[in-house]
Amino acid sequence: MRFIADDGMITPEPLVLHNQNLLPISIIPQIKTPPMNPTFNFFQDIQTLLQGKQLLIDDIPFSIAQIHEHYQHGYITYRKGVTRVNKSLLCTRCNNSDQSLFAAYSCARCHSHCSYCRKCITMGRVSECTPLLTWSGPSTIVTTPNKILSWNGTLSQAQQAASDKVVEAINRNNDLLVWAVCGAGKTEVLFHGIEAAIISKKKVCLATPRTDVVIELAPRIKESFPNSDVIALYGGSEDRLKTSHLTLATTHQLLRYYKAFDVIIIDEVDAFPYSVEPMLQHAVDQAKRDISSTIYLTATPNKSWQNEIKTGKRTTITIPARYHRNPLPVPTFKWCGNWRKLLTKTRLPKSIISWTKSHLACKKQAFLFVPKIELLAQIVFLLKKLDSRIEGVHASDPDRKQKVERFRTGEIPILVTTTILERGVTVPNIDVAVLGAEDQIFTESALVQISGRVGRNAKYPNGEILFYHYGKTKAMLAAKNQIEDMNIEANNKGLLN
Repeated sequence: MRFIADDGMITPEPLVLHNQNLLPISIIPQIKTPPMNPTFNFFQDIQTLLQGKQLLIDDIPFSIAQIHEHYQHGYITYRKGVTRVNKSLLCTRCNNSDQSLFAAYSCARCHSHCSYCRKCITMGRVSECTPLLTWSGPSTIVTTPNKILSWNGTLSQAQQAASDKVVEAINRNNDLLVWAVCGAGKTEVLFHGIEAAIISKKKVCLATPRTDVVIELAPRIKESFPNSDVIALYGGSEDRLKTSHLTLATTHQLLRYYKAFDVIIIDEVDAFPYSVEPMLQHAVDQAKRDISSTIYLTATPNKSWQNEIKTGKRTTITIPARYHRNPLPVPTFKWCGNWRKLLTKTRLPKSIISWTKSHLACKKQAFLFVPKIELLAQIVFLLKKLDSRIEGVHASDPDRKQKVERFRTGEIPILVTTTILERGVTVPNIDVAVLGAEDQIFTESALVQISGRVGRNAKYPNGEILFYHYGKTKAMLAAKNQIEDMNIEANNKGLLN
């Protein structure tokens, strides 16, 4: 869209009577927002939609005339979607500055060769002539329900200590890392912190890199906070145009937010793609208010964060034990020879055959993790000769959800999988094996998460974790050391039976 500018005040082309000096918004040197007119009768629906957001005009179901009238009275701010910095393009929404991730097209709106950002294109196209709209009017009035939290569970000693730290960080607008072992019950640790935020009329976002976690958490959060409006945002979500003081969202969805939240809680901060994508980290930073609190949750902080924890540069509380007060099962290393060479001969290591037969005989379910999708089909084919019920699953498997459900119900005795199931799937009584644990795909984080599938249930707190390898790696040793260190810390703190 093109605009005319008059001393920093802009008017969109559809509202201009004479087409003179029309420019894409990116070329206008300075864009002013008029002072807010307190007597203006603004649309509450626009306020609800835009408050704390940065949206494209195409995302807003109101006319350009209505939108611009709110701008003229100081209730809406126009921001450039793409800017040029020293002749280089920069996307305001996702902070992309990689010039290879910009493209140009013949634009019907600005009648020029217009560059747009390909990095965040899935959230709608941001180009040199695209404004981002934010709300600059008054905030909505927040009413606090009489009863906020309806969860009546009991926290363990370690959970309670972490919960107290979360409440303190939120009340003081500080940042905090909660390093909780797999199966520690970290979601419950957040409840009193969220309650404290709502009491203080703060806006809260619980963000996670994965859509399935948002879908899984939504009913639990709604049940625990039944008198609060809770929305869940992910690709295809029906709540996309809604606003709430308690929001669950994928980290991608935060690209639509701007200085919205007083508290952002990031679950699984170590998970792909957030852990490797600066765009998503920028989205979180941009969605926070200037004075705010960020709570990070992880079972496997990266090396950089671990170093910051050791040197005291990152405020951290650990939950080194599970709620059932049993130690974490520790992986055992098993050398299995050149298993890749055996596969080229359509054979599996004898140790894998023996492991499979023993689990089938004792009817104990198990995961078998393998490093590559292309190896999975061959391994499943060979194992099906032992039991036709054995199945394999990977990220692009169209039947993935059905297979996981069949595994949960016990129909599948052994599920061969890639790292797609390293987190998020909990089965009460299982063992785990990794074939090719030396492969670079099996990082320290991945191996800790895989080990965390075992012993989560109070009735079945023990289990076997085997790393079959053709040579030990630093990642394997680091994963084992991390688990053993957590057990030592838990024992020293009196958190184990």
